[in-house]
Formats: sequence, structure tokens, C-alpha cells
Amino acid sequence: MAATPGTTPETAPEAGAGQVEGEHVKPFTPEKAKEIIMSLQQPAIFCNMAFDWPAQHWTVKHLSEVLHGKQIRFRMGMKRTDTVPQFETTCGYVEATLEEFLSWNCDQPTIYGPFRDYDHSKFWAYADYKYFVSLFDDKADIFQDVIWSDFGFPGRNGRESTLWIGSMGAHTPCHLDSYGCNLVFQVQGRKRWHLFPPEDTPFLYPTRIPYEESSVFSKINVVNPDLKRFPQFCKARRHMVTLNPGQVLFVPRHWWHYVESIDPVTVSINSWIELEEDHQARVEEAITRMLVCALKTAEDPHNTRAWLNPTEVEETSHEVNCRYLNRAVSALFDHYRTSKVVEIQALRTNREDMKKEGSDVHNHMEVGQTGGQDLLLGMGKQEAASPFGPDLVPVILGSEELPSERGGIFEGDGKDFVGEGGEHSGKLHCTKRQRMMSKSEDAVVEQISSNSSMAPSQTFISTDDLLDCLVNPQVTRIVAQLLIQGRSLWF
Repeated sequence: MAATPGTTPETAPEAGAGQVEGEHVKPFTPEKAKEIIMSLQQPAIFCNMAFDWPAQHWTVKHLSEVLHGKQIRFRMGMKRTDTVPQFETTCGYVEATLEEFLSWNCDQPTIYGPFRDYDHSKFWAYADYKYFVSLFDDKADIFQDVIWSDFGFPGRNGRESTLWIGSMGAHTPCHLDSYGCNLVFQVQGRKRWHLFPPEDTPFLYPTRIPYEESSVFSKINVVNPDLKRFPQFCKARRHMVTLNPGQVLFVPRHWWHYVESIDPVTVSINSWIELEEDHQARVEEAITRMLVCALKTAEDPHNTRAWLNPTEVEETSHEVNCRYLNRAVSALFDHYRTSKVVEIQALRTNREDMKKEGSDVHNHMEVGQTGGQDLLLGMGKQEAASPFGPDLVPVILGSEELPSERGGIFEGDGKDFVGEGGEHSGKLHCTKRQRMMSKSEDAVVEQISSNSSMAPSQTFISTDDLLDCLVNPQVTRIVAQLLIQGRSLWF
């Protein structure tokens, strides 16, 4: 369970404290967990849902034994607190075994080996986005150690998961995922999450450079923001939480997040859950990919590393991107056709049921007035019931004090950042939303005007400036809708 206001990691109550492991009963059935995930619009932490997963024992030491000296790729970043985000395109990379990582992470001398050029006191290492199917290609049985079916997704396990292993300070830049929602199981060490709602997108100054499919990055280092260059960021509503081992974090669709390791070694497992909205999002992503690749390749055809994330290994030619776009549009219409057939079948079934039950309705009309009122009152109470409690902890609005003002993770006192606001934070979130949305157009204009650090008298517009306008999520959403409407005339 996340620490309550005023507590430290040492004094915070543990999730499920006082219960014997053998007596543990999971607080939510798979059906209820899925219902929560599909309806909840704010991040939350599930507790006591993975205590029996074999993957809870996946420490780095255990994984090093399982992988038997297999090399994996680590991203190397600097332990610094300046205002510029450390995108993957600016990081170094090494191929190393987990044994070599552990030796380096223990500050053992590394005159030789893959980490020899990286002083442990100045750098962090992150093995991120490691897909199970690639990492454990010859050990398929291990997929069963991750049991996402407990959250209402039958058959989903490690095969649909990714592994994240990092040292102190390892982090991902602030971004949102274009597709799905996210479930994250913390195995070893702690991670601090900084989250921002989708409505705050204009205040996060989105960019698609560097380009990575399904990742919209922020130009801001959210733990040390440059408010002179990005003044709208002060309006963003930061939600913070520290994820502890055994807990599962739910990140709703399009919530921005910056994630940092705050312990010497961290291990996480995540799975992106597909959503209905993903079909149009894939069309938007295909449009974005085509525009980014066309303009950036024309600008410098021989230097893709400057703007293309290392995670992108597919060809970026215009022909390939056209095929990608056409596949996305075709898949969308295939889904629409299938959904329409299912919808028609459901309507027919409902009509038949209504005819069969028609005679029963007359009998039910004789139910007493008091009984009917009690039923309605009961339904109202049920709808108003909150899913939150000791086993589902909401991630609430964080302190307005910026982490950088406390010295950051390398200079701070090591205490957890804990969200403030209590039960009224949800109401505050709702009342702010309309005001935020009414100002979003002004925010976009101001965001674009601050894209360039050049003096106002200079009017040079770079390719990146143009791209930030063309592939702004709000713009690509409109383009995708127009494209879909045009194509629908043929069906």
C-alpha cells in the first residue's frame, strides 16, 4: 500500500499487514478487477492481487541464473538533474549479462567488461522494453509465472509482457502511450511514478521527436522543468506515487508518466491491455509515422539516429509507411464490420428475449410500490459505491512542490513523495477539467510559440517545429477522422 501522508517508507503500513500468507484471499475476482480496469479513469494501485505469482521471486539474481549468461541490452544515462530530458537517442548502450550488471552495480572495479566506460557514480543502467518472447525464447514455461488472468484477461501471461531492470536513477522520459492501458507489477525495489491526466496534454508540450511508435514524448524534464521556456507546465496536475514490490499499478489510457528507479536495483513487469479506441489510434499513429519519416528523411537521409528511437527497427521508407497506413485503415473497417454484425445479432437476441418475457412483465407490475422504491434506492447506492479501499489505492493529486526543488533523487533525503489532497482530490479534478479544456487551444498556441529557443525577432522554422504542429495528437486525431470518413464512402 502506498504510504499515507506524513509517513516514511520505514513507517508506512505494508499492504496486507497482519495477515498470514496462507490465509490470503484476493480482494477482487478476475471479473471485478477487469470491470474496475475498464471503467476507472484515474491511476490506482492494486494490493494483494499477485502474492501467489511465481514472478514475485524474479529478482535480478534469480533472473541471472535463469538466463545463464545471456546478453541483454542496457541503456546508459547520466545521473544529472538539468532541464533537458534524456531521450533514448542521447543515451549510450551496452550489451551485457545480468551478472556483469550486478557486479557493476555493486561498484566493483570494471577495468574490463561492457561497463568499463561508465562510472557507476555518474551513470545509471536500464534494460527496458525487454519482451518475454525474445528474452525467454527457449524457456516458454516461464511465461506462466505471470498471471494477468487474475485481472480478468484469460490466457494473458508473460507472453504478452515486457521486463524492466534498472539501477538507481534509471528512468523513462515523460510520455504517453498511444495504445491501450497499462498494468505494471513491481517485483524488486521501488519506482516513483509521476503521472498527468490526458486533459493536461497541451501543458506537457508533446513532441514526436524522437519518433517511437505509440509513444508521444514531452519536451519537459518533469522533475526539473524549465518554466521559462515551458510556462504552461505549471498548470499540469501532477499525480505521484511510489510503487512497492508486490503491488500492481493501473495506468489508464493516455495518462502521461515519468518513471524513475529509486532503489539500487529494480525489476518490473508490465502488459499493455488492448482497448476499443486502439483501432483509430493505429490509424493516427500511421499518419504520424508517415509524416515524421518523410520530413526528417528529406532533411537528413543519412542520420536517422538523431530522430528515430533505437527501439524502432522497421524500415522507414515511404512505401513501407504507406502499407502500414493502409493496413491500419483496413483493420479499422474490418473491426467496424465485425462489431456491426455482433451488434445486430445482439439486437435480434434482445428482441426475442423481450417477446418471451413479455408475459412475465405483467406479473412483475404487481410488485408493491415500497418494494420498487427500495430496489431503485439500492441500485443508486450500488452505482455510487467507490471501488477504492485498502486493496485498491487511488493515485491522487501530488504536492505542487516540484521534486527538483527538493534536490532530486540524487540529493534528497530518500523519503517517498506522497500525494496530498485526500478524498476531495477527485472533486477538484472534475471541477478543474472544464477550465483546463476551455483553455486548451490557447495552451497549444503558446506551446507552439515556445517550441523554438530562438529570439522572437528570428523567424526561422525548423523541420521539428513544423512536425510538432503537424503531428500534434489533436491534429492527427482530426486527420484520422477525416481520412476514415472519406474511406467510409466506399463501404
